[in-house]
Amino acid sequence: MIVVGGGIGGLGAAYALARRGLAVRLLEKASAFGEVGAGIQLAPNCTRILDDYGLLDEARARGVVPDAMIMRDAVDGAELTRLDLRDLERRYGFPYLVIHRSDLHAMLLRACERAGVELLTSRRVVGYAGTEDGARVTLADGRTEQARVVIAADGLHSVARGLVVDDAPVSSAYVAYRGTTPTASGRAATVDLSEVVVYVGPGCHLVHYGLRGGELLNQVAVFESPKALAGDADWGTPDELDAAFEGTCDFVRGGLPDMWRDKWWRMYDRDPVMTWVSGSVALLGDAAHPPLQYIAQGAIMAIEDGWVLGEHVARRTAADGSVDWPAVLAAYQAVRPEHCRRVLATSRAWGELWHLDGLPRRQRNVLLRERDTYDYAFVDWLYGPTALDPADEPPMFAPVPLASARTDALAESRS
Repeated sequence: MIVVGGGIGGLGAAYALARRGLAVRLLEKASAFGEVGAGIQLAPNCTRILDDYGLLDEARARGVVPDAMIMRDAVDGAELTRLDLRDLERRYGFPYLVIHRSDLHAMLLRACERAGVELLTSRRVVGYAGTEDGARVTLADGRTEQARVVIAADGLHSVARGLVVDDAPVSSAYVAYRGTTPTASGRAATVDLSEVVVYVGPGCHLVHYGLRGGELLNQVAVFESPKALAGDADWGTPDELDAAFEGTCDFVRGGLPDMWRDKWWRMYDRDPVMTWVSGSVALLGDAAHPPLQYIAQGAIMAIEDGWVLGEHVARRTAADGSVDWPAVLAAYQAVRPEHCRRVLATSRAWGELWHLDGLPRRQRNVLLRERDTYDYAFVDWLYGPTALDPADEPPMFAPVPLASARTDALAESRS
């Protein structure tokens, strides 16, 4: 079989399938395998899978297992709510950890090498088509390759997605700046690396946490771009970064000089699509469900996709080694789109909640302060075991309307 795309999702899928005894060929468009970016958060629904793959101990060693996740108001720095991540690990059985994206990518690459995946670079796929007994991909140089099944993990701008829907990426008008700083000295040395912290503010937020065993402080600054809202092509520039955070507290503004200012990431997602399979071609990862990043599930969903495929292959492999691929793809199609639709919708809603101003901001702050630290109603649907069948998918949480904030608490917050 063929997997298209050598990012975290593609490598995860290739490993999940190769460990089930399948011959897997992975086609990567770049001339070398690598991953761009900085930190990534891995919730228990992902570390559970890494443990199944035998990779969790390595991930722990290369990352940081924090004690708490804390949300603060970016304007005044006050704490709004927190998760006790050690208690969370006891609840779900697996840790919440943070790791450098390139370290996770390299771990999966090495796992694929050990499993015998054929890893090919400089193979840009420009077309997909069904065949009588499988699927065919066309490369940019005109060559073609065929397989019984093709898994398209070809990202936000997926070519394969055109087989199931005619749509385009959706701009959020938000842009992210990232930066990593050694913790040996300076401001980074004063930050508590036992915490993952997000400062939420009007039209902006800042996230920070440790990486590589605490050697680095990872920071992400995100803001809504006025130029994007105005329709300008040149948006998200460093001058907009500085202007967006003018009204935030000293700590938040103090992190901006550590951002990489020569590169920024414009934030796109796509509307959910409920059909991921066309014949013998299946979408995976951002090709199927590119999210906004607010609940930190993008790479996790891609890893879950591959694990689910691998589990259904194991269930549907006959004694002679043959795989009932129509049944595997049907099972994948039955369970993954609805879960990921929920994640995409929740990510958008959470981003709106983070960036409120005025009365809605004060209502949000009241509700978050009243939340019990050990109330897991909002994450049980997300952090539990990855569903293999639709009946295993847990119910969603019940949203709490902003208008339900106590008026007496609102009066106190105004003073």
